[in-house]
Amino acid sequence: MTEVRSSPRTAIVLFNLGGPDRPEAIRPFLKNLFTDPAILRVPFFIRPFLARWIARARLAPATANYAYLGGKSPLLELTQRQAAALSACFAEGSTRVFIAMRYWHPFSVETAREVAAWRPERVLLLPLYPQFSTTTTASSLIAWREAAAKSGLIAPVTTLCCWPDDPAYVAATAALIRKTLSEAHRTLPAGTPLRLLFSAHGLPEVIVVRGDPYQAEVEATAHAVAAALDEPGLDWRVCYQSRATPQKWLEPSTESEIERAGRDHVALVVAPIAFVSEHSETLVELDIEYAEMAARHALPGYFRVPAQNDEPGFIEALAAIARNALARGPGLCSHRGGRVCAASHTGCPFGAER
Repeated sequence: MTEVRSSPRTAIVLFNLGGPDRPEAIRPFLKNLFTDPAILRVPFFIRPFLARWIARARLAPATANYAYLGGKSPLLELTQRQAAALSACFAEGSTRVFIAMRYWHPFSVETAREVAAWRPERVLLLPLYPQFSTTTTASSLIAWREAAAKSGLIAPVTTLCCWPDDPAYVAATAALIRKTLSEAHRTLPAGTPLRLLFSAHGLPEVIVVRGDPYQAEVEATAHAVAAALDEPGLDWRVCYQSRATPQKWLEPSTESEIERAGRDHVALVVAPIAFVSEHSETLVELDIEYAEMAARHALPGYFRVPAQNDEPGFIEALAAIARNALARGPGLCSHRGGRVCAASHTGCPFGAER
C-alpha cells in the first residue's frame, strides 16, 4: 500500500501596517510609525525626538480622522477576515494563517511566539502590500526576523517580496474597477467624460531616487489593470496621496489630479491601487476629504472603487499566489519567482541578497 503523506504543517504570516484599536492607541501608534528608521530617515540620535514631535503634531488630525471610523482603524478586523477566508482555501489542519502588524497589535513579536508554539514545518511570509517598498515590506521583514529569532522559531521560510502584476490579482482588481466604472456610466449624463485615477500611497521622492522600487511596481500594477479592463480609449492616470512631511513627494498628487479633473470637466473614478484593505486613507481621505475637494472643483461626478478586503476573487488570487510561492520552496521569491523590478532599484531585496 502506498503511504499518503499529509500536507506539510504550514504557517502563513500576513504582514500589514496595523492601526489603533481605540482612541488611546492613536498616539503610541503614531510614535511607533515615525520611530521606524524605514519611515523617518534621519540620524538615529535625532529620530526619537523628531518622532515624538511629529506624533504630537499629527495627533489631532489623526484623532479627527479616526473619529469618523468610530475611534479606531478597521484594518485589524478586515485583515482577520482576509486571514479566515485565505485559511479556508487550504486543507483544514495543515495550514494556519497568522497576522503580524507593523505598528500596532498584534506585533511581530507576539505573532512569532504564536507561530513558534504551533510548531510549523514551513513558513510563508506574505505581505499584504502588492508592491514592494523599503518603507513597508522591508520594514516588516526586519521586524519579523528579529521577532522570530527571539521566539526560537525554526522552520524553512519562503519570503514573498511582491506581486504587483500577478494575473489573478490584476483580474480581481479589474473586476472591482469595472463595476464602479459601470456605476459611473449609469449615474452620469450620457456623454460625460470619465477618467480613472489609480491612487497609491505616496513616498518622499528621495526614497525612490535612492533605489526603492515602489513607484515602478505601482505603475506596473496600473498598466496591467488598465490592460485587463480592455476599454478602448480609457483615460487613466497614476497619482499619489497621503503626503505627510514637507519633503518633495511622488507626483502627481491625487489632489492635483482632482484639480486637473475640475479644469478638464471630467468625472473621476478613483481606485486605491496599493491598498487591499479599507482603512483611514480610503474611508476618510478618499471618501470624505477628496470627495469634498471634488465637489469644490465642480467635478461632474466622483466615484470610488472599494478595496479588495475579503472579496472572493481577491482571496482566490491570494491563495494561488501563496501556493505558488510555497511550491518554490524556501528562500526569496516574487509572484513570478525571480526579480520583477529593474536592477537599478537597489532597494529590491533580490539586490540585497547579492
